[in-house]
Amino acid sequence: MSIVVTAASGQLGRLTVEALLSRGVPASEVVATSRDVTKIKDFVDRGVVVRRADFAEPDSLPAAFKGADKLLLVSTTTPSERVANHRRAIDAAVAAGASLVAYTSMLRADTSTTSLAPTHSATEKYLRERLPSVMLRNGWYLENYTAQLTQVLEGGAVVGATGQGRISAATRADYADAAAVVLTSDGHTGKVYELGGDEAFTLTEWAAAISAATGKQIKYVDMTADAFARVLTDAGVPAELVPVLADADLAMSRDEMFTDSGDLRRLIGRPTTTPAEAIAAALR
Repeated sequence: MSIVVTAASGQLGRLTVEALLSRGVPASEVVATSRDVTKIKDFVDRGVVVRRADFAEPDSLPAAFKGADKLLLVSTTTPSERVANHRRAIDAAVAAGASLVAYTSMLRADTSTTSLAPTHSATEKYLRERLPSVMLRNGWYLENYTAQLTQVLEGGAVVGATGQGRISAATRADYADAAAVVLTSDGHTGKVYELGGDEAFTLTEWAAAISAATGKQIKYVDMTADAFARVLTDAGVPAELVPVLADADLAMSRDEMFTDSGDLRRLIGRPTTTPAEAIAAALR
């Protein structure tokens, strides 16, 4: 029996495979799947089993999930296709005889007002009805902000529509470690984990942290969601993502990306990566 990780060519999936190996799971018991296996062929040299899985092609899933004991279902990236794709993956996990599926949902999926929440809550409901499961409700990624550091330093400003909402962001590596813990230890079946960083921050505080790290004065410019959407469009963000990101910022203004549950810290057994640490790493 094996642990299957979907979307292993993506950043979170790849880090989860690495976390499983770091926790001592034999490579031969880890199955990394992707729509494009050429992107994960490096795992083959390390003894990891690599298989093709495309949720839009259900015929690809029985072979991909064969022998699965536990499975990490990493949420897909296209919201309009997400629920249908997830249902096909869950059905395939049932057919494979999986004993547990962990799903990377979103923070406060059952109460969030974001446009993304219904796709996650629908997946959670479908999964609960069919398999023993655990919900990993991941908060925002710190990398969503550190990836913008070059532009921020050039422009002298962080822009958004979050107001003074607090954001409990953590790194993908933190969330991947949590997934690996759930997949390799007992007592998680039926749990819902609200996962976020220990050190919540506003974007005003994020801008101040960049200033402290670089010695360059960075300000936060708060704007309406419509104005922020125009900024995103002008920056070349794909059209289908613009309303999603603007909507997410509005949710953050209502503290919907804040949690003080401590679930992430407890799962990984260490403090989560701080904003200052993430900024320092990105500037190296």
